[in-house]
Amino acid sequence: MRTDGTVDRRGLLKVAGGSVAAMGLTAAGCGAGSGAGGDGTVTIRYAWWGSDDRAERINETIRLFEKKHPKIRVKTDFQPYLDFWKKFNTQASGGNPPDVFQNAIGFLRKYDEKNVLLDLRPQAEAGNLRMRGFRAGLEKFGEVDGKLLGVPVGSNSMALVIDRAVFAKAGITPEPGWTWGEFQAAMAKIRDTQGRAGDSGLYGVMYLYDLHLRQHGKAFFTKDGLGFTEADLTEWWTAARAGVRSGVHADPKKVAQIKPKSAVAGELAAAEFTWDNFTIRYTSEGKSQYGLAPIPTTDGRRTGQYLGSLMLSASRRTKHPEEVARFIDFMVHDPEVGKIMGYDRGVPATTTQYEAFTPTDEVNRQIAAYEQQLVDSGVLEPITPHPAGADVAEAAFLRIAEDMALGKRSVAEAVAQFFTEAKTALGS
Repeated sequence: MRTDGTVDRRGLLKVAGGSVAAMGLTAAGCGAGSGAGGDGTVTIRYAWWGSDDRAERINETIRLFEKKHPKIRVKTDFQPYLDFWKKFNTQASGGNPPDVFQNAIGFLRKYDEKNVLLDLRPQAEAGNLRMRGFRAGLEKFGEVDGKLLGVPVGSNSMALVIDRAVFAKAGITPEPGWTWGEFQAAMAKIRDTQGRAGDSGLYGVMYLYDLHLRQHGKAFFTKDGLGFTEADLTEWWTAARAGVRSGVHADPKKVAQIKPKSAVAGELAAAEFTWDNFTIRYTSEGKSQYGLAPIPTTDGRRTGQYLGSLMLSASRRTKHPEEVARFIDFMVHDPEVGKIMGYDRGVPATTTQYEAFTPTDEVNRQIAAYEQQLVDSGVLEPITPHPAGADVAEAAFLRIAEDMALGKRSVAEAVAQFFTEAKTALGS
């Protein structure tokens, strides 16, 4: 789950289904990590994706780490999301991945099956990596088949981002436990009273569809493949198309025309389902005030939600597993790192960093309050690590859904095409 809101979701996922271009290696030199220097100094390589602002923050945390660990040097490499995964794929295929790198749940099984990821559990057992003190069970997030393949750095969850002024004028105050029927009625009321669509559209929001499936005891992915049927997806996409035709959901063609600006900031819709920490994006793009509303439910209780997270993973080829483990430990536990990073990668995953950073702006306070409400209400559920090929299936879902929304495919054609591509990607 992505926590950098500087690029639209379609752009982020194009890399997943495309060919990998050959790209050069980082300036850190050959091999998974540089050897120890004559004075015993060890150099490790650290790579991540994100914006220039994230790079500045991370570089500041690295300076702090090197000051406290003078025998460990860190060489860095950051790219935009697309370029990061292109480069990483090339490096991993050539046996030269960085020692430690930013990762996401959609890639754990994929790179574990390719023997790229280091099982960090032995380092945790040796005391080099603390796996206690995480919020809301996040320490389990990077576990796959008994192996510890990633350590969370932050958390986020799906939410409904709303234009607070429009909702207030329409007299709508979403409360936890509201149902999909109440959501649809609210969207229709906004359409009828405020002169814009209620929601930006449900076609291609894969993680929202996952929550809807989980509310019915299913899931988008299982550990082996897809967890739903063609009939399930036909029902979802048919309802989404009906919402567009009725004006409850925004016109997909108009939404496409204003990208990368969101439909909410562009005043085409009053609400949009996305990750909670993306709320910052709307504030920078739009003229209104934006807030977070709860996910609708089927039964008035179960939302299907979980806390997602970016994480740090290590290369199986690293020559310095202990130093890598100590680096990861520092990055997820040190309170000064929490103050520096803030909510850049989501709400801090550990209690020490969560307590060290107190947001001063209204948007970040809303994000913290939203996630705390999820924890306190007990609605959070575990997430199943995605199967290998999930990134390709997700890209196909987004692309095919957009084609259908723009009138290039019928619902039946879109469903058939998605299942054909997904089964190929997932090997099922």
